[in-house]
Amino acid sequence: MARFTLPRDLYHGEGSLEVLKTLKGKKAMVVVGGGSMKRFGFLDKVESYLKEAGMEVELFEGVEPDPSVETVMSGAEAMRKFEPDWIVAMGGGSPIDAAKAMWIFYEYPDFTFEQAVVPFGLPELRQKAKFVAIPSTSGTATEVTAFSVITDYKAKIKYPLADFNITPDIAIVDPDLAQTMPAKLVAHTGMDALTHAIEAYTASLRSNFSDPLAMKAIEMVKESLVESYKGDKEARNLMHEAQCLAGMAFSNALLGIVHSMAHKTGAVFHIPHGCANAIFLPYVIQYNRAKCENRYADIAKMLKLEGKTDAELTDSLIEMINNLNTELNIPHTVKEYGVTEEDFKANLQFISHNAVLDACTGSNPREIDDATMEKLFECTYYGTKVNF
Repeated sequence: MARFTLPRDLYHGEGSLEVLKTLKGKKAMVVVGGGSMKRFGFLDKVESYLKEAGMEVELFEGVEPDPSVETVMSGAEAMRKFEPDWIVAMGGGSPIDAAKAMWIFYEYPDFTFEQAVVPFGLPELRQKAKFVAIPSTSGTATEVTAFSVITDYKAKIKYPLADFNITPDIAIVDPDLAQTMPAKLVAHTGMDALTHAIEAYTASLRSNFSDPLAMKAIEMVKESLVESYKGDKEARNLMHEAQCLAGMAFSNALLGIVHSMAHKTGAVFHIPHGCANAIFLPYVIQYNRAKCENRYADIAKMLKLEGKTDAELTDSLIEMINNLNTELNIPHTVKEYGVTEEDFKANLQFISHNAVLDACTGSNPREIDDATMEKLFECTYYGTKVNF
């Protein structure tokens, strides 16, 4: 038996933020990141809509990029004091991911982070609150997923929390918020969305339910990402929907080692998540093609890329991704990103071991061990071909 889970309600299109006026409840805790949502007036709108719904509102502000365990625990404590029946998270992936984790420890104060990182092992949520997610970036799709990524800075590890319990109740995909993104963030989040969709199409739990979502997302990203990066409003709106479709796919099909590698290098070298995915994706396709080249060929055919055989089509897909990285001004190697050879070599064994242990590795189409992961990381550092 398999499972396919999405938020109960997804509101999309311009002005969809106004649905907050219709929520039924007494108290709402709004979790946000830096100042962008406040600067552009969206935080004020959210507060006023919730108050119009008759709710008392409290803010938890300042969630950092790559949120820490400490931030999560601080937010959970604030929730226990305020006792909200709605948690409203808005902004990029970081505040939404942090709020999901806060939700766990709000409802279960004695639960530990060590317990929370066990995939699909959370207790039943919604005992105290329901969850609304409002994304302002077009990449993570955390508004529709069963995932949250939290960083343990002491251990230098990013942990993906995975459980259908933390799938939001309501997702509000309002394109107005995405118009505020700077170009570099458009590039990184867009490649994150593409990686989500491609990994979902090849992951072990892929199905007839997730495949069409993944394929449509890939098509939309190919058509709209570069124009969105250049500032086209309609393309930016379409990318906000494309990333959401990709999220629906991977939340149910799961992911692969592009994400395992990005999680572990993000925590050690502080490479932004979407940028890391963009760098690693072509190399991982080279590695995985031995097991699922026909799936990569399916994608290439759908995109009308050149090639008569599965091998030629997969080569064209890799070339397309490399060309996208060039157009979006994204590095092609870890070395080009700026990580020194000394730092890379000093941490290679550590990141490789932890990437193999990452929750996303189990759903990768091809198995991998520590030694092979080290070789793969070396290819991504020096830009060498993956031929093993």
